[in-house]
Amino acid sequence: MATLTEAPPPLTPTAPEETPPRKRGRLVPYWLLLPGILWLLIFFALPMIYQASTSVQTGSLEEGYKVTWHLSTYWDALSEYYPQFLRSVLYAGSATVLCLILGYPLAYLIAFRAGRWRNLIMILVIAPFFTSFLIRTLAWKTILADGGPVVGALNTLHVLDVTSWLGMTSGDRVLATPLAVVCGLTYNFLPFMVLPLYTSLERIDVRLHEAAGDLYAKPVTTFRRVTFPLSMPGVVSGTLLTFIPAAGDYVNADLLGSTDTRMVGNVIQTQFLRILDYPTAAALSFILMAAILIMVTLYIRKSGTEDLV
Repeated sequence: MATLTEAPPPLTPTAPEETPPRKRGRLVPYWLLLPGILWLLIFFALPMIYQASTSVQTGSLEEGYKVTWHLSTYWDALSEYYPQFLRSVLYAGSATVLCLILGYPLAYLIAFRAGRWRNLIMILVIAPFFTSFLIRTLAWKTILADGGPVVGALNTLHVLDVTSWLGMTSGDRVLATPLAVVCGLTYNFLPFMVLPLYTSLERIDVRLHEAAGDLYAKPVTTFRRVTFPLSMPGVVSGTLLTFIPAAGDYVNADLLGSTDTRMVGNVIQTQFLRILDYPTAAALSFILMAAILIMVTLYIRKSGTEDLV
């Protein structure tokens, strides 16, 4: 006896599979990073690649430059302009040390002693940024002018005798000397030191200071064993934010210095904009970047603050 079979159900179109919400959630961070990645790719990576190719080119502006992998440009640039490299490291290092000496007490005051004046002092620290970098540097030409009150006071206190002995000034004038360049660098980059220090010091629990006092620790001991070690991330961040731009700066050396105080940034500017020797300028830029990268890496490892906060 034949058995009746049921007819198969009619075929209905199936909707396309949607991306699971969990998978979509995993892709959200990458989509948020996409604008920043594109920005870095277009305005950082591609210019770096172009400059790298420029540094190994030969030719002239009239005949045109061609990539010939002329790597000796790096050695020629370093052997000819190594005094400017050493001078840049010296000036930037001196300005960084001065910024740390001046900025740490100020940041400490803002973090622990300012009270209701904290916001006002912070505004005064940031206020110079509302003025052009160029105008701020030009103002130091008036401050350090020959015959001005600052130079007169330094002469009266015989400070210039000491700085002349150290080779930082020449005679009774400060302008067009290494001291003027270091002063300009220190002033212009001081906020970059104060702000990270303040952020790091503000995170320290004041009860740690009270506990150290309860254990009969003197204020100097408390600072040496508690405050300063806990503020090391701010110290490292501040020194890096100060040293790196100061090493490549050329405005202060150009306006406050002389031909004897030229830094590597001045050489790069001259090669790019005046002499139009693009391969040498690009090679100098890469040498400076590599030198700073090596020094920063060694400094961070030496300070033991790889996990900066």
